[in-house]
Amino acid sequence: MLSNFMDKIAYLNLFFLELLYKWYVFLHIWFMDVEYIRDYCLKLKGVEESFPFDENTLVFKVGGKMFLLLALDSNPTSINVKCNPINAIELREKHHFVRPGYHMNKKHWNTIICEKDTNSKLVLNWILDSYNLVFSGLTKQKKLTLK
Repeated sequence: MLSNFMDKIAYLNLFFLELLYKWYVFLHIWFMDVEYIRDYCLKLKGVEESFPFDENTLVFKVGGKMFLLLALDSNPTSINVKCNPINAIELREKHHFVRPGYHMNKKHWNTIICEKDTNSKLVLNWILDSYNLVFSGLTKQKKLTLK
């Protein structure tokens, strides 16, 4: 009888751990925070992070070129991503949480405000697009030297 009781306790522990994990994933997918975005960027090939402007703006670079700026002091979280100029305008017109790049060249940069209704899959795709745009502009030699 004790073993049956212990099995139930073990099952409940697993159940609650799985439930907590699902909530953790849900919160990070739907409410993108600084750490989630940072972790995503650092998984991309050759990415470096730095604070070249101030202690509140985390900059991600590939090959020494910026592809994302992350405002650490903003609530909700906001990021600047590099865009194809045609796509930049189109995204601003289509999504209320996409604005011209704050303190950036408005032709090439968009600011994304990660609000509750911001689609995180789109944001991750735009981060990857920004990375690929910058990476594709690197010299062949520079691309080969990246880890």
